[in-house]
Amino acid sequence: MSATIIDGKAFAAGVRAQVAEQVARLKEVHGITPGLAVVLVGEDPASEVYVRNKGKQTVEVGMNSFEHKLPAETSEEELLALIDRLNKSPAVHGILVQLPLPGHLNSDLVINSIDPAKDVDGFHISNVGLLGTGQKAMVPCTPLGCLMMLRDHLGSLSGLNAVVVGRSNIVGKPMAQLLLGDSCTVTIAHSRTKDLAAVCRSADILVAAVGRPEMIPGDWVKPGATVIDVGINRIERDGKTKLVGDVDFASAASVAGAITPVPGGVGPMTIACLLANTLTACCRANGLPEPEGLTV
Repeated sequence: MSATIIDGKAFAAGVRAQVAEQVARLKEVHGITPGLAVVLVGEDPASEVYVRNKGKQTVEVGMNSFEHKLPAETSEEELLALIDRLNKSPAVHGILVQLPLPGHLNSDLVINSIDPAKDVDGFHISNVGLLGTGQKAMVPCTPLGCLMMLRDHLGSLSGLNAVVVGRSNIVGKPMAQLLLGDSCTVTIAHSRTKDLAAVCRSADILVAAVGRPEMIPGDWVKPGATVIDVGINRIERDGKTKLVGDVDFASAASVAGAITPVPGGVGPMTIACLLANTLTACCRANGLPEPEGLTV
């Protein structure tokens, strides 16, 4: 069996096109332009690349992009004051504080200072609680992208066995909640799970989000399963730097029914869903119908 490759790059382009179309309509009909504010503290090279890409794609879909780059020594008081101004700004519909923050800043305090309605990362404790109780929430971007791709490939997820390997607050836990919301039978597995291989083999849907390069081999995959690989790990191989996922792609692709590659799978969907969340937040703030197909 040769797995179908789920092309996240192409799927993300489609999502961005949908967002751009809806943004153009908002401007034309209602005179509203969605705005996304991104806050970067310090000079982490990877974070700077992410922020630059987010800003570029925000502008490309017709939204307003507000970038706030602060020095690493910025105090908590100064950062919270900026977030307060963004919370109050009618031009800003989404706020994202790029993580990780410098060590002297309390990430939980900072994230929970964002207006939950503008929390387009879906990390605020209010949005976590709303998602967990099946209510309308801002949904974390990476799990939302995974769900979109699963729905597109499989149609109904109802009744399928889903295993999420990884229990992070950013991916693992919200991914499990979204799958439960689509009536899957969900297992969250992790480093202390007994007989992890057997648990993975039970999955019709296997989501790998553990952060260990190529940890899941093909013989852990149920024949015909759909594999979503969230991992992005940089390794050295044959004297070259290479990006790999949490799944051993070659062996898994010979068993799975469908699989996301790394790179080019889940990664591109994260920023696309950030834009979708900003659009959703804008529509909610203005009492307008939410964009179809771009929210849970």
